[in-house]
Amino acid sequence: MVVSAPAGEGGQFVRRVQLPLAEVATGRYPFTLPVVAGLAAWPSGLPLPPGVTFLVGENGSGKSTLVEAMAVACGFNAEGGSQSFRFATRASESSLGDHLRLTWGVRKPRGGFFLRAESYYNVATEIERLDREPGGSLLDAYGGISPHERSHGESFLDLVTHRFRPGGLYLLDEPEAALSVRGCLAVLARMVELAGGGSQFVVATHSPVLLALPGATIYQIDEDGGIAAVDYDQALPVRLTREFLNAPDRYLRHLLSQD
Repeated sequence: MVVSAPAGEGGQFVRRVQLPLAEVATGRYPFTLPVVAGLAAWPSGLPLPPGVTFLVGENGSGKSTLVEAMAVACGFNAEGGSQSFRFATRASESSLGDHLRLTWGVRKPRGGFFLRAESYYNVATEIERLDREPGGSLLDAYGGISPHERSHGESFLDLVTHRFRPGGLYLLDEPEAALSVRGCLAVLARMVELAGGGSQFVVATHSPVLLALPGATIYQIDEDGGIAAVDYDQALPVRLTREFLNAPDRYLRHLLSQD
């Protein structure tokens, strides 16, 4: 597959995500996360350009919590899946989604999916259950094979390849968790194809491979909560990975030092 279409050619179903200042000063989780302070600094809302938007930041910055909250605000099941999934195993989502305000564009997505890596096992179980119902045939949309009969990475690729379609809204939380480098490249190529077909993506990630997607917007969440657009070379996962690969011995001496 040739990666050519810039991500900015995708759809723009959600134009902005906003957290009113009155909702912030609770002093309780999730409003203590850096990303909350970052959203509050954008009083008119954080812009979401057409195509693909990545969120990067250290563990605990709140990027995954924001993607999850956006998914809930968009009407997706909190554990993952499409807007028609209504199962629940254990409620672990934050309350942030109840407080976000989304500015929608004129066009509506023709479908969508929330991929939450940590709970995809539960989604796979629900897919199997729905497929067994009369008139189900749900597995056809996932490559014809149950996700439980594929490796974690293979099931993710099946999902992106067969279930994701042009003109959709897709919210992904660290999809690289199940993927090899080659798998990340395959997902990158598919995302470019779908963005060129009018889809919009919002993705929390640590993957320097996915971040290389042409034309994508990268928002970096700093430890103090600042949210700013950065280019590929400035993105934290790219800088740290590149520095480590250029001089692994220097990092290892520091990490493994007995002093």
